[in-house]
Amino acid sequence: MTSSQTTPPQARDRIYRSPAGIAGGVVLILIGAWLGIDAVVNGEGRTPWTALAGLLFAVPLVVAFTIRPAVFGNEERLRVRNPFRDVSLPWSTVSGFKSGYSNEVVDEAGTKYQLWSIPVSLRGRRKAQRQQMRAAKGGRTPTGASGLPVTDQRSTGDQAMDELRELHEAHAAAEAETTQGTTKVRWAYEIIAPALVGAVLLVSLLAFG
Repeated sequence: MTSSQTTPPQARDRIYRSPAGIAGGVVLILIGAWLGIDAVVNGEGRTPWTALAGLLFAVPLVVAFTIRPAVFGNEERLRVRNPFRDVSLPWSTVSGFKSGYSNEVVDEAGTKYQLWSIPVSLRGRRKAQRQQMRAAKGGRTPTGASGLPVTDQRSTGDQAMDELRELHEAHAAAEAETTQGTTKVRWAYEIIAPALVGAVLLVSLLAFG
């Protein structure tokens, strides 16, 4: 009689990103590529080299602040991908979440990590508060433009933070080995290195041009 071992399925991530940030980043990269290629093809002297150095410096930074940021949450851990570093936090190491002028996760050591891909909409919060106050004076349930209660009209950022808090509450106390561990931070050298090389080349060309 033989026994077969099955590999447990990997936890599926919930992914939180900023569609507006990604769209803006793509537009900036396309504009930069158009201008840079034009300078390389039609430029004279050191202009093509300056354009290439500028692209090498600027493109990684645009990617870092617009396309790269993301938050991944599953049954085992929270992974934060910010412009220049990646943070992996098993749920047992997460102390809580904070939402003020920015959204943050706090680990057991008290270190705060900003969630770049989950923006805070202060304007949306103030609008919801005004609607609730007006509705409270009239003795009715506040509703938004779609007819839903204002409590359901919050920004996607606030909704995402609620989902992350629910994930934390559901899995922080789990005894599974996969939810245990320590906070791990990795610098995004794939972003930092080309940006630094581009900056050095650009400064050199401009200084000795």
